[in-house]
Amino acid sequence: MNMPNNPKKYHPFPKISLPDRTWPQQHLSSAPVWCSVDLRDGNQALINPMTMDQKLRLFKLLCDLGFKEIEVGFPAASTVEYQFVRRLIEENLIPDDVHIQVLTQAREHLINTTIESIQGAPNSIVHLYNSTSVAQRRDVFKKSKEEIIDIALQGVRWIKAALAKSDVRPVLEYSPESFTGTELDYSLDICNRVIDEWDPDGPMIINLPATVELCMPNVYADMIEYASRHLHRRDQVILSCHTHNDRGTGTAATELALLAGAQRVEGTLFGNGERTGNLDIVTVALNMLTHGIDPKLDLSDLPYIMGITDACTNLPVHERHPYAGSLVFTAFSGSHQDAINKGMAAHSLQKDPKWEVPYLSIDPSDIGKSYEAIIRINSQSGKGGVAYILEQEFQCALPKAMHVEVSKLVQRVAEVTEKEVDPQQIWSIFSESYLELDHPLSFGHFKMHSDTQQQTTCTLDLHYQGQPHQLSGTGNGPIDACKQALLTILPDFSIASYHEHSLSSGSESNAICYIQVQQDGRSWFGVGIDPNITTASVRALLSALNRLAAHSE
Repeated sequence: MNMPNNPKKYHPFPKISLPDRTWPQQHLSSAPVWCSVDLRDGNQALINPMTMDQKLRLFKLLCDLGFKEIEVGFPAASTVEYQFVRRLIEENLIPDDVHIQVLTQAREHLINTTIESIQGAPNSIVHLYNSTSVAQRRDVFKKSKEEIIDIALQGVRWIKAALAKSDVRPVLEYSPESFTGTELDYSLDICNRVIDEWDPDGPMIINLPATVELCMPNVYADMIEYASRHLHRRDQVILSCHTHNDRGTGTAATELALLAGAQRVEGTLFGNGERTGNLDIVTVALNMLTHGIDPKLDLSDLPYIMGITDACTNLPVHERHPYAGSLVFTAFSGSHQDAINKGMAAHSLQKDPKWEVPYLSIDPSDIGKSYEAIIRINSQSGKGGVAYILEQEFQCALPKAMHVEVSKLVQRVAEVTEKEVDPQQIWSIFSESYLELDHPLSFGHFKMHSDTQQQTTCTLDLHYQGQPHQLSGTGNGPIDACKQALLTILPDFSIASYHEHSLSSGSESNAICYIQVQQDGRSWFGVGIDPNITTASVRALLSALNRLAAHSE
C-alpha cells in the first residue's frame, strides 16, 4: 500500500462573498454563443497533432454543425498553424457568418505575426491572454501584480499598433489565464484595465477560464456573477466562460456560469483537451435540448460527427460518454428493459407526444441513434429484454406467460459464458430449445379431415422413441384432433393456451404458433413455424410435449 492520503497537504478554495447571489433563481431559456476550440486547445492535447487535411475536415464539420466562432489556431506558434489560417482565408473556406479566432500571448513579435495571419479575414477575433494566478506570478514569472497587469496592457497596445497598419478590424478577446487560481478582485482589476486600454467602440470579449478546475461549480458561478456585476462597460462586454474538467464538473460549472451571467461558452466536441479535457459542448447543448431549448447546433447525427472527430483526433468517444457513447442507450437490467419497452410502446400511441420514456432522457432518433441497440442481454437482464429482442429482431411476439421460460434459457448461457448474448445468439438458443427438438416425438406428416358434424379427424405419422407410429384421433378442431391422436401413446395432458401470428406480411409469410401444455401440475411451451398455420400448430404441440418430456427425465 502507498502512504495514506494527506489532506493537510492541500488547502480549501477561498470563499466568495456573494450573499445576494441571484443565479440560483435564474433559468436558461436560450443557447449561448458557442466557440469551438477543437482546432487549438483540443489539437495541442493530442498525442499526434492533426494534419492540415484533418484540420480542414474538422473545420468544415464545425461550420456545418452551426458554430459561428471557431478558434483556428495559434498562428505565431508554428509554421503549420500559420499556414492553416492562411489557407482558410485564401481559399475562401470561411462562411460569411463565421468568426475565426486566433490566439496569442502578450509578446510583440507574436502579436505582429498573428495580425499578419488574419489579413483578408472578414470576421475575426484576436484572443490575447497572459497568466495571472498566484502560483504563476510567484513561481513562473516572478513578477508583482502590477508587472503582470503591465504585460496585459502592453499586449493591447501592441495589438493596436499592429492593427493601425492593417485593414482587419477584429474583436478583441482577453483571458486572464488561470482565472480560478487568481484572486477574484485582482483578476477583475486586470480585466477592467484591459477594457479601458482597448476602449472598444463595439463588442469585446472577456473570457474567464477555469484553466485548471479548482473549485466546486457553484463557487465558479459566484465568481462569474461577481465579475458580471463589476466589469466595466458591461453592455459592450461579452462575458465568456472556458471550463476544464479536472474535478469532473466542467459541464455543471458551465451551466451554472450561464445562470450567473456568462453569454458565451468555449469548449470542444466531446470534451477533448489537456488533462481531463475541455468542456464538452455537445453535452451542454443536448442538455439544453432535453429542456426544450434550441441549442443552435445541429447534433442530429452523432454517429456521423463522432466518425469525423475520431478520424481527425484518433480519440474514440468512451462507451459511457453522455449522449454519444455506444452504451448510453443500452439497458442490461431487466427492470430497466421492461420499463423502456413499455414506455416506448406508450409513447408511440400518443398524439403530439412529449418525450417521457423511462431511463431515456432524450429520444435516440433525435441524435442519429436507433432503437435496436437500446436493449442488450447479459446475465443481469430480465424476461422483458429477451422478449423485446425476439420481437424487434425476429418478429416473435411471445405470449406473456412464456417470457420467464425463454429468459431463463438465455440467462443460463450468459452466466456460463460470462459475456453479453447478442441477438443472433438469442435466436440460436430459441431455435434449438423450441424449433429443433425431435425427441421423443419426431414429426413426419399428417392429414386432417372435417365431417358435417364439425368434427376433425387427424391421421398423424411420426416417430416416438425412435419407432414409427401412425396415430389417429378425432376432436373439435385440428389441435384437439391431434391431441386425441397423441393420447393413444402418451399419458394424459391438457392444452393450457394457444397463440399464433404471422411472422411477415405477404403471400409467402410464415406462421408461428405457441402452445402451452400441462401435465401433472407442470407446464411447458412449444413453438412451431410453417407457412401453413395448421402445420405450425402441430409442430408447436410436438415441441411442447418434447420439452415436457425433457424436463421429466
